[in-house]
Amino acid sequence: MKKLYGNTTGLKADQTRRLENLYRRRIPNEFAISPDLARDLAHISHEIRRQVGILVNRSGKITHVIAGDTQKIVIPDTPEYRTVPGRLKGLRCLHTHLKDEPLTGDDLTDLSLLRLDLMGAITLTPDGGFHQLHIGHILPKGTPEAPWQLLPPLSSGQLDMGCHALIRALESELAQIRALYAGAGDQERAILVSVTTGPRHMARDSLDELRDLADSGGIHVVDTVLQQRKKADPRLVMGRGKLQELALMALQRGVTLIIFDQELNPSQIRSLTDQTDLKILDRTQLILDIFAQRARTREGKLQVEMAQLKYLLPRLVIKNTAMSRLTGGIGGRGPGETKLEINRRRARERINRLEKDLSQVIRHRQRQKSRRSRKGLPIISIVGYTNAGKSTLLNTLTQSKVMAEDRLFATLDPTSRRLRFPRETEVIITDTVGFIRDLPRDLVVAFRATLEELNSADLLLHVIDISNPRFEEQIESVSRILSDLDLEQVRVIRVLNKQDRLDPEQVAILARKLDGIPISANRRATLIPLIEKMEAEIENRPPTA
Repeated sequence: MKKLYGNTTGLKADQTRRLENLYRRRIPNEFAISPDLARDLAHISHEIRRQVGILVNRSGKITHVIAGDTQKIVIPDTPEYRTVPGRLKGLRCLHTHLKDEPLTGDDLTDLSLLRLDLMGAITLTPDGGFHQLHIGHILPKGTPEAPWQLLPPLSSGQLDMGCHALIRALESELAQIRALYAGAGDQERAILVSVTTGPRHMARDSLDELRDLADSGGIHVVDTVLQQRKKADPRLVMGRGKLQELALMALQRGVTLIIFDQELNPSQIRSLTDQTDLKILDRTQLILDIFAQRARTREGKLQVEMAQLKYLLPRLVIKNTAMSRLTGGIGGRGPGETKLEINRRRARERINRLEKDLSQVIRHRQRQKSRRSRKGLPIISIVGYTNAGKSTLLNTLTQSKVMAEDRLFATLDPTSRRLRFPRETEVIITDTVGFIRDLPRDLVVAFRATLEELNSADLLLHVIDISNPRFEEQIESVSRILSDLDLEQVRVIRVLNKQDRLDPEQVAILARKLDGIPISANRRATLIPLIEKMEAEIENRPPTA
């Protein structure tokens, strides 16, 4: 077991031993720190001219001893003391200040980000004796201007301060707050965050879509935070002060995770999880999580798992908490390998296995495709932005009962049905997975075999939700993905869905502007012009070689 954390460079053997011996000490329950331990910390700190600190659990046992420098200590990772909503960390931090100063901004930031029970700073007398103990704690019902409380400085005769009673009272308040905000069942509560260097309105639109994604993933959105910066922080994305505000807001409102609208690189996730015990997700992780919930077929499940692992692999250097929604059963320990090495090795092995399994599924689908080709049936594929109404259109056209819900990514697995036109022309019509802005690269790669099936389509129906205020950006996103899949050569009919939500004059203007056919996908009577156009396009298609 490691006994001493932090900067031990230059310490003499007896000084190191005295610090390590602090592990044997125990603090009485009602004391913030015992007088003799406070004196010993002060004396050692004065002798080595560095800050020293300890972390103490609620049993009064010292769990970590930390050697710092003249300005600060660095609190180590404490995975065995993870916080849960409505609870503090279960550790208090007590450390020395070489100057006669109260708690610093860094002390209070650590208190907030790590949800410590208490933060204490011991000041020294000129000859290295104990002077005072400065204590601060989080205020469960605090405000952004006053998120914590600083107690009056304690002398050596005042250290019996009812420490455990204070911590119990704080957690009782937090539990009451948590009860007020409790959602249904185990539903997670999130704050959505966007840090942008671009126009505010574009970031706001993207945050609105992130909220829809969170709702689709069964996450309750508590609040959204939008920060404009000239340049994103390469380490924390946002400033440390803003992250501190988020941590306090999360504690005071029963939040379990922070979701960033931007994709975070591995070092940013590592830095964020080093700074706070909150679970951190980004937009890509959220989409992957939704796909994992929705995949039903074997192929869909294989594709999603492969996308998750490819996203996870470069991020296996970070804390488990950040990946807890994705890691599943990956992990374990073996002889001669660290857990990190095993995680990476198993992830690569699993990716290789998934690629082989997917190859078998693809070969099976190609045989099915070959049988369809021999029958000579034309293929029409429905494409479009997620939640535009593709599955509803398929159901109405073919009188099917494919699942269609008013949420993002309700359909992941392709569905095919036969459709007979009025002049007896018969076709196969296929519903596909919805597209979205900034569709994760690993998902595009994993689903590429499925999406490339669109190459065999004789006609694409691009369904557009014209009632969505962001429909123009959605059209661009779909067109970009179709271009990436080299589908410009396939003929496209633009289908302007949800016309019933706009006034007729506006619909007519959009139909001319977009060269599309307005419909209401759930009303068959509105589909007659579309059906006529589809049949004409199929009958007039060029003959195949």
